[in-house]
Amino acid sequence: MVTHPFFAACCQMLEILLNLLILACSSVSYNSTGGYTGITSLGGIYYYQFGGAYSGFEGADGEKAQQLDVQFYQLKLPTVTVAMACSGALMAFCCLLIAMGTLRVPWHCPLCLVIEGLLDVLIAVAYIPALYFYFHYLSTAYDSPVCKQREALYQSKGYSGFSCSFHGGDIGAGIFAALGIVAFALGAVVTIRGYQKVRKMKEKPAEMFEL
Repeated sequence: MVTHPFFAACCQMLEILLNLLILACSSVSYNSTGGYTGITSLGGIYYYQFGGAYSGFEGADGEKAQQLDVQFYQLKLPTVTVAMACSGALMAFCCLLIAMGTLRVPWHCPLCLVIEGLLDVLIAVAYIPALYFYFHYLSTAYDSPVCKQREALYQSKGYSGFSCSFHGGDIGAGIFAALGIVAFALGAVVTIRGYQKVRKMKEKPAEMFEL
């Protein structure tokens, strides 16, 4: 019986870690409006992004770059905001499960393990459509005229890194979400086995010394 709480806690810690990484990857898009900010908005200095100061934009080009940055950011914002909210909620859920395990709530109320197992299954399944919609809406943003104009404008000034394709943060979030499917599915298996063991020990109290 010692093995169940240990493996359950390991699965929950892994789930927290994966969702923390999803949160971090999504925050890359959330915290960046783009590569350029006008001179007047930062008191005469250019916005530093990707390791260097962005210059070369003057007058109408500068205003156009700033507008396209903001518009592209707004296109991606709903998707990354939902991704951050969901990953944060799942982290809180896993922390709650760890706290319940520490307080031995599953031992006093084995039904909690059944509910936890069902929730783990639902979360693992929910990751699949979530991944689809995440990349679908990001693809819509990258395929938009705003992104194409933005890419062309930056390329005309010799700047790279503004292509209309998935970047490392997008791909990373997708990979960690895929691993999350495995982690929650494994957590469901461990939880159901734990429920079976708790039931058996409830029927044979003498076996409590194995804890």
